[in-house]
Amino acid sequence: MMFDNGNLNLFEHDSFAHGVPHRTFERLRKEDPVSWSEGNSDTRGFWNLTRHADILTANKDGHLYSSAQGIRVEDQSYEEYMARRTFQETDMPEHSGTRRRVNPIFAKPVVAKFEAVIRNLASNIVEKAIKKSEFDAVEDIAKQLPMMMLGRILGVQDSDLDWLVEKGDALIGNSDPDFTQHVVDQVDTEAYRFMPFRSPAGKDIYDYAKQQMVHRLHTKMDDILGLLLEPNKDGETLSELEFKNFFALAVAAGNDTTRYSLAFSMYHLANNQTLFNDLKGTNDDDPLWDSAVEEFIRFASPTLHFRRTAVQDYKLHGKTIKTGDKVVFWFSSGNFDERQFDQPKEIDIRRSPNQHMSFGQGGPHACLGMWLARLEVKVTLQELLKQVDSMVQIEPEEFLRSNFIRGIKHLKLRISTAA
Repeated sequence: MMFDNGNLNLFEHDSFAHGVPHRTFERLRKEDPVSWSEGNSDTRGFWNLTRHADILTANKDGHLYSSAQGIRVEDQSYEEYMARRTFQETDMPEHSGTRRRVNPIFAKPVVAKFEAVIRNLASNIVEKAIKKSEFDAVEDIAKQLPMMMLGRILGVQDSDLDWLVEKGDALIGNSDPDFTQHVVDQVDTEAYRFMPFRSPAGKDIYDYAKQQMVHRLHTKMDDILGLLLEPNKDGETLSELEFKNFFALAVAAGNDTTRYSLAFSMYHLANNQTLFNDLKGTNDDDPLWDSAVEEFIRFASPTLHFRRTAVQDYKLHGKTIKTGDKVVFWFSSGNFDERQFDQPKEIDIRRSPNQHMSFGQGGPHACLGMWLARLEVKVTLQELLKQVDSMVQIEPEEFLRSNFIRGIKHLKLRISTAA
């Protein structure tokens, strides 16, 4: 087990295998808010932004920082970038052009119309899970709802969802041996360098996406994939590769953010009886639920970082960042910055204001599905608390081995229900 002595290497996935290295981030925020991390023979080093205010400012600045050379720490050749890029890895105005195609489907008022569907699904998922007095809350609850909803929005068959979750886990969890045999920093992934996340699962997702594309080109379907294939106002259509990469992003990112936010929420409820009682006694329409969900998501910080590339020389906190340097925005540090949050390691479901950085909020690349994620977390927790009288954690949680995504892989709970 790697102990966080305050000096862990943020480049190493193992530094995050037991949770966020809070001591390391605390030291950096205090002593070196623009620190340098060495890379290795395959990956150049990078700058780390760890203070909330610096990240918030940088995240808004599309003139100083570019997304068009990758959003993770890894280096890519131009050919790799062009083969694997999604709209998240583009700058304005190209980014906004793609985003406008799908933004209406994920807008808050539109997402609100899904509440009845989400509540029915969540209630059934919880009811099935709690038939056992002990269960893995990630596998039996948190993992189930996000892909069911994404399947309905994308328009794919329910019978394909388990397979899509498995492939999505292999993509987003490409650094964890529990999710893939092709662990990105332990085996040679050169053969897959043109695939999403340098993963063989990327080819499987590409092949599936092409089938979905061909089907919709011959049969009009009223779903997000069909909408993507419609020409924009200038008559332009997505290429096959652009469609495949959007689908891969939706499958990978559309599932993990909500799953891991739910997992952390249930972790806190199982380990804090006062919190459990407080929310169990709260009506569904009480505004407390909205602030509670924001606090759970702040604490979860499911996306640990996004990386940008400097497009001009500039100075920050006495450091000179050069054109072409990689700069990593550590949302997982900003969300626990003592300068922004009072007692940041404590859950405060009445925290206000709560300008957390989960979902990449405050910038042009904010998560497309953040309103859907919020609603899914809220409704699932509400349905869970309606059906259980107590819940406690009975085994240590297991974390995803990744410096990109923060997640609880397994959370074993014991529950009791009303007689």
